[in-house]
Amino acid sequence: MGDYKYPGWRTYIIYHGTTMKNALRIQLEGFRCSYDGMLGPGVYPSRDKEKASHYPKYVNGQHLAIIIVRVRVAKVKRIDYQGHPLQKTLYQHGMVSSEMEEDCVYEPWQSKVLELNI
Repeated sequence: MGDYKYPGWRTYIIYHGTTMKNALRIQLEGFRCSYDGMLGPGVYPSRDKEKASHYPKYVNGQHLAIIIVRVRVAKVKRIDYQGHPLQKTLYQHGMVSSEMEEDCVYEPWQSKVLELNI
């Protein structure tokens, strides 16, 4: 995943909270896009490991994991305040009500699982 092959692309280390069962599947098969979300279809990781540790919510007795992922992106849209011009137009969705950063990777092939943390 060398960025030299993709001029203008940036690489980030991100975190994805999920169940252990799903983490093992993702490690083998890769990510699948959700059909919908705050920013439209895609994979919803976080650059904040603490935020990722709170997902998924409402899983009774299942073991949880955080997947550490390297992601390569070409475009980054930053919507970081209420009333941002793209707030209501970027995939017809708005900001997270908590006002925490929301990340979405639209193309799962841009992601590579590096490690699982339990």
